[in-house]
Formats: sequence, structure tokens, C-alpha cells
Amino acid sequence: MRIRTRGLHGIRNFYLTTILLVYFTFSPWNMHPPKAQLLDFCRAYVQQRIDTAQAAIVMAQASARDETKSSAGDKYETGRAMMQLEVEKNMTQLAEAKKLSQVLEQVHGGITPGAIRPGSVVTTSNGNFFLAISAGQCTIDGVTYWLISPGTPIGMKMMGMKEGDSFTVNQRSYQILQVQ
Repeated sequence: MRIRTRGLHGIRNFYLTTILLVYFTFSPWNMHPPKAQLLDFCRAYVQQRIDTAQAAIVMAQASARDETKSSAGDKYETGRAMMQLEVEKNMTQLAEAKKLSQVLEQVHGGITPGAIRPGSVVTTSNGNFFLAISAGQCTIDGVTYWLISPGTPIGMKMMGMKEGDSFTVNQRSYQILQVQ
């Protein structure tokens, strides 16, 4: 079988592909590699919380169904009530995890030079921060990042600041060195 290509058609596709490759490589939608990994870490953290809450709900519901009446009388009702409270507690945790997932959907994944906003990777004189959700600490390529929410005290201080700005939280001074 022989494949024929038209001269201009093949060249046009090559140039179109090259232009798109260059555009998306240098476009604002292209994620900075640590930022992509930080977002993946946050998504995994949220998904783990969702899975844990869902599993706990299923187990509590199964325990409530399996609870049998005993000669102790109120023990049956007390056990079912406790399982219902457990289900409600886990439903609340599930709702909170789903809210975190929605927050992550709003985080800008591209490079965010200029003012600090949700999705910014911020290098300061006292540590590296990723403003998205509060998810603890993450190390990528030997660099440790604190994953914080813009609603935390340090996150609120950082919001809107730019490289070179400084601020103080809990008697500790921070100089913003880089914003990505």
C-alpha cells in the first residue's frame, strides 16, 4: 500500500503543528512543572479524603443494618443512634472534601506572575508556599512547599503582594522572592 501526501498539505500541517507546539509551550496555560505536581498532590489529598469519608459512611450504614435486637433492650436503639451519628459526621467530612475539590477547580494552573493569587507558587525568605488548599507539606525535587489556603493568616497576608514585598506573621518576617 502506498500513501500519497500532497506537498502543500503536508507542509501546512507541519507548520500548524509547530505553531501550536510553540504557542502551548510558552502560553499562560502551560503549567510550571512544580505547580502541576503541587496541584496533583492537592487533588490526591482531596480524593483520599473523599474516599475515606465514603468508606466510613458505608461501614457505619452496614453496622447499623447489622445491629440486632438484644435482650438488653435499649442497647439496640443506642447502637443504631450511634451509627447514625457516625454517618452524619462522615457526611459532613465528605461535604467538606467536595468543597475542597471545587476550590481546586478554581485554582489557576498556569504561571501567575505579578500579584499573588490562588494558584501562585511563592518563594519567600522563610519557605515556599502554594496557595490553593490547606494540605500540609509536600516535597518536590528536594524543595519543600507548604500547601496553604488563601484563608489562612499567612495566605491572607500574601494575597495581592508582589515580588520584593514583605510582611510579618506571628512575629516572623517574610520577604517575597519569587511568584510563579
